[in-house]
Amino acid sequence: MKTAPLRSCFFVILFKSYMLKYHIITFGCQMNKSDSERIATILENKAYQPASDINEADLIVVNMCSVRQSAVDRVFGISQKLYKLKCQKPNVKTILTGCILKEDRKRLAEKFDSIVDKEKYLRFPQKFQNLPIVYIPISNGCNNACSYCVVPFTRGRLVCRNHRDVTKEIKDALQKGAKEIWLLGQNVNDYKSNVRCQSQNVKTVNFAGLLKMVNKIPGNFKFFFTSPHPKNFSDELINTLAECEKFGKYLNLPVQSGDNKILKRMNRNYTVKDYINLVKEIRKKMPEIKLSTDIIVGFPGETEKQFQNTAKLLKEIKFNWAYIAKYSPRPGTAVFKLKDDVPWTEKKRREKILREIINENT
Repeated sequence: MKTAPLRSCFFVILFKSYMLKYHIITFGCQMNKSDSERIATILENKAYQPASDINEADLIVVNMCSVRQSAVDRVFGISQKLYKLKCQKPNVKTILTGCILKEDRKRLAEKFDSIVDKEKYLRFPQKFQNLPIVYIPISNGCNNACSYCVVPFTRGRLVCRNHRDVTKEIKDALQKGAKEIWLLGQNVNDYKSNVRCQSQNVKTVNFAGLLKMVNKIPGNFKFFFTSPHPKNFSDELINTLAECEKFGKYLNLPVQSGDNKILKRMNRNYTVKDYINLVKEIRKKMPEIKLSTDIIVGFPGETEKQFQNTAKLLKEIKFNWAYIAKYSPRPGTAVFKLKDDVPWTEKKRREKILREIINENT
């Protein structure tokens, strides 16, 4: 099945009527949630109404994420439900979109009426349906090459939005009543937006510069962002955050592992000592900040000693929260060729130990 263009997919293949209803099922990170809001904007601009569940819908959109196998398995489960629903309601249309690996796209192609590339709808404006919290993408894709990550394959290389478009979207959201602004990107640190000055020189607005602009926007609101990469979390960025009174003093800083050999195998380009020093500097400038992190347990070749190094790091840093994932092989990634040699039961045991540490911290 060929990938259909957005307009033909959403507006032409659908039978024409009024009061049609749609239902969106979303997997993945805040980026995918933001994308789903944009899809909802497109549909409601075409007079579609939201349905509370799939049984009421004329159009069902599944916004998936191939990052983890568990999410892919759930999409296959949903596709079975949609098949049964279409047997009862043949006019129901189903669309698959999101971060989809090539292998998953092939396997799912026959289970949906159409597959839509996410780039086709990212240009549409946000409707801010989740007020008072608003997610605003500032970039898409990533130039890093973490060995376990599929983002470069599903979202491509880094593309940044113009800072003027970002600040305008924030102002629009605030006028509609937003109180929290979340800036989204696979690696927000790498954000860059070029502006041509009167002298015709090109000036680059980096992430710290964007945050200063956001902080100057009038209004009673707080801003947050996710996710940064520890390897290029600069002193300039730390100082900027400390000076921005509208920054919500919460930071998710993914560490992924507390063992240097595993970090190197992950291609994270920092050491445990680098990470600890970074956290110390952040807390020095912002003592009140709340920190969370991301961790992968059961990475290929991870020994018990290497896992204990991660547990030790969690005890030392005392994160307020951690998002812990059990490693699952993803086709196309650099580490996929390595043997997934940590048993699933062992991954679950390690996950449980880390969660207990985090619970003690909180």
